[in-house]
Amino acid sequence: MINTELIRKTEDFLKDTFNNSAYLQEHPDELTYRLEHSYRVANIGKQIAEAEGFNSTHMIIACLLHDISYCQEMCNKEQRMDHGRMAARIARPFLNDLALPSECINDILYGIAIHVDDEADFEWKRTPFAESISDADNIDRFDVYRIYETLEYNAFSKLPLADKTHMVNSTLERLKGLRDLRQATQFAAILWQQRIDYYISFYDRLRVQLESSSALL
Repeated sequence: MINTELIRKTEDFLKDTFNNSAYLQEHPDELTYRLEHSYRVANIGKQIAEAEGFNSTHMIIACLLHDISYCQEMCNKEQRMDHGRMAARIARPFLNDLALPSECINDILYGIAIHVDDEADFEWKRTPFAESISDADNIDRFDVYRIYETLEYNAFSKLPLADKTHMVNSTLERLKGLRDLRQATQFAAILWQQRIDYYISFYDRLRVQLESSSALL
């Protein structure tokens, strides 16, 4: 059963942290994206928790807070790679105030810390629960809206046909290599493969359309 009071406190902490961030106030689009991404990841995490018998409240809390470190500006690759560990450091005092059991707190924080590069800056046991935070984050990276974002970011509509074709073929090759990426749980593996298969289907259809755009077949 989900503890709605703890979830509400976590939502308030996340929003307050983002809204009081000088960096995010100067970059409102980034604030919007990070908040929306955090909710999507939390909803995916909730699905995984319910399917696998994890504590859904703790999973939702972990996923909501996994990117809270984006309240700070990240100026280089090293800082971006460290943002999981940084998020865990920001979240720890808040989780202590929730008076959760210490083992639960460490599970949540370890999962947050490792979700970027699989490394934490404190010792703790690696559990399917902790690894599922990263799984939920990765699964969200392959949602329907991300297809639109990627195409828009790369100015796909303005590319010459040859460049469009190259981009689509490269994307398809990468996607096929990602399909069997290990997930911590069976349910996450199902969600992951569904997302990747949808992407492959979309880009394969786009490939066929591009091939028919310059000559009779």
